[in-house]
Amino acid sequence: MKLLIFVTDDAHADATVDALVEQGLRVTRLATTGGFLRRGNTTLLVGIEDNQVDRTLGIVKQAAPGALSLTMDLERYERL
Repeated sequence: MKLLIFVTDDAHADATVDALVEQGLRVTRLATTGGFLRRGNTTLLVGIEDNQVDRTLGIVKQAAPGALSLTMDLERYERL
């Protein structure tokens, strides 16, 4: 399992979330502010299987050019 974290500007957030959801991915959206962009931005959290990483990165790359992407290993992921 992987946790993908995307930080994008607010202008691309809606299109990015829509593109991910259209592909059946679940997304948690957080309003954030960061010093590196020096303005409000949006952080998206996406928990996926290992084999979905490349597809998910491609979706975000098209919807939100310039987004920051972090990939983390997850020990456990479950909906409660």
